[in-house]
Formats: sequence, C-alpha cells, structure tokens
Amino acid sequence: MPGDVATSPAPAPPSVSSSSQNHHHHGPTTARGLLCHAVAGASAGVVAATFVCPLDVIKTRFQVHGWPKLTTGTIGVVTTKFVEVSNNAHNCSVIIGSLQQIAQREGFRGMYRGLSPTVLALLPNWAVYFTVYEQLKSLLSSNDGSHQLSLGANVVAASCAGAATTTVTNPLWVVKTRFQTQGIRAGPMPYKGTLAALRRIAHEEGIRGLYSGLVPALAGISHVAIQFPAYEKIKAYLAERDNTTVEALSFGDVAVASSLAKVAASTLTYPHEVVRSRLQDQRAHSDARYKGVVDCIRKVYHKEGVAGFYSGCATNLLRTTPAAVITFTSFEMIHRFLLDLFPAESEPHIQPLKH
Repeated sequence: MPGDVATSPAPAPPSVSSSSQNHHHHGPTTARGLLCHAVAGASAGVVAATFVCPLDVIKTRFQVHGWPKLTTGTIGVVTTKFVEVSNNAHNCSVIIGSLQQIAQREGFRGMYRGLSPTVLALLPNWAVYFTVYEQLKSLLSSNDGSHQLSLGANVVAASCAGAATTTVTNPLWVVKTRFQTQGIRAGPMPYKGTLAALRRIAHEEGIRGLYSGLVPALAGISHVAIQFPAYEKIKAYLAERDNTTVEALSFGDVAVASSLAKVAASTLTYPHEVVRSRLQDQRAHSDARYKGVVDCIRKVYHKEGVAGFYSGCATNLLRTTPAAVITFTSFEMIHRFLLDLFPAESEPHIQPLKH
C-alpha cells in the first residue's frame, strides 16, 4: 500500500505507497458511492504523491543504503560512508543535503524518480481498495438498523482490502523502488520507463522479480489496519466533542485526525518497509545481499541493530504526515464535491455478499 499508498504501500503504499475514506453510513453500497470514493481516493493520492515525491526518493534510498553522513561544515555535500545518525537536527541536515545533492547531480528529474509508476499504481490501488473495503464494511456491519461497524470488523475490512490492493499493485511498487535507487547505482543499464521496466523485470527475473518484497508488503497491511480505524475513531471523537456530525467536520479537524493516525501507524509498522525496500532493490544475477525476509531481518539487526529498521524513519514521517494531511483533506474536499455534483437519485444498490 501507499500507506504509504498506497504506498506502499501500503499500500501505502506506497505510500506511495497515503489514503483516506469518509464512510459513516454502512448500508447497501451504491454505484455512485463506490465511484465517488474511487475517484476521490485516486485524485487525492496523485496530489499527495506529487507534493512529497522528492522526500519519498530520499526515504527509499535511506531504507536501501542507510544514512549518508554530511561532510563536516559543508551543507549539501554527502560522502559515501553510511553511519547511524540519531540527532534530529543532524537528520534534517542530512535530508536537506541529500535533496541538494540529487538536484545537483540528477536534476529536477532525479527529484521525481518513481512518480510515474506511483501515479500509475494509484489508479488500480484505489479502485480495488475502495471497492473491496466498501463491500466488506457493508457485509460486516451490524444488522440492528444502525449499520454500525465494530473496531474489529473495521480492522478486518481494512486488512482484506489492503491485501487485495497490495497483491495487485506490487509490480508497480518494485519498479518505483528501482527507479528511485538507480540514480546512485553504478550497475546495470537504467530503466527507461515504467512499462519498459515491467517488461525487463519480467523477462530477466520472471514473476518472482515482479513480486519481490510481497511478503513484507503484506505484513504492511498492519499499517492500514491501524491507520484507517484510528482515523475514523479520532474523527468520531472530534465530532462528538464539537457536537456535530463526522461528515460536517472542518478540514482542520480532518487534518488533525489524519496526522495523528498516520504518525501512529507509520511508527509502529516502519520496520517492514525497510525490509520490503531492501528486498525489492535486489536484482537477478547480482550479488544478492539477502536470501529472503528472515535473512534480511537477521542481517539488518546484526549489522545495524534496531536502528537499522528505522533508517529513514524521520524522513518518512516528514513525508507521510503532510502527505496524509494532504491526501485526507483532498479526499474529503473532492468526495464532497463529487457528491454535490452528482446528487443521489433513485439508483440500484450494489448488494454486499450474503452472510
């Protein structure tokens, strides 16, 4: 998912991986409702992905290669020696210096590596996610007339939708990861485009290459399983506090709810993103550093300790928190606009699967 869509994305993915929803009446789902959710979700994801792509590039490179060390007294100059950096002020200097280095060496294009497959992945990402999520919420909602969804049912719906989305879009996240790291790779011929990369990976590495990193990506379902229910619960709390409805919450309240939910989910689930990125960055016929998920976890812990699982986490929070705010508020604005643009009429309901 771009949970990082997402995400990750986590999908977010993804994350690229960044996502939201405004579901409060869990009755039968309409075609209008599904379409509005899918269009609003994809549009909001594209807006957020475009804004934060440079930070996403930095985050991915930190995850794969570790933290770079700034040359003492020189802002923006980065050496190839990687060390653990724990000071927050130094972290910001590293981030700014890395962005400057990319701009100098790779130009504007380097700052937006991976944006094309990210945007391409967002379209099926949200089409699949919201369709599955809405259907499961309708299926799992209570039958007492209130159509309330328990926390457990919400987690199940978000997790299943995340699994479906991650499986469908994983090849595009593999391409995104390799685009973002090839600027600092002296190895094979760089990929020329998203479709060319998909064909080349399929030809050289087969289906396994396209789905490298899928296992830790599926583990990242825990991200949306935390973020989405937390987002809904925080919004419900804010609505009750302000004596209003969830649908009528101000965009400021939406920003607060989305940022709190994102920080909690990102911090708790970040280690799986490091493992996923390192596995996805490996190529066939190269000296693979890791033999699989367990081997990757063991080697990262042995060489870098617990801190290794949080390489790039500060950058990730700087990227995902504003991305979540942009995505969720954009989603709410676009969704409300679409509902006003296409008012509800007598239309057939899409009935959920029978219990």
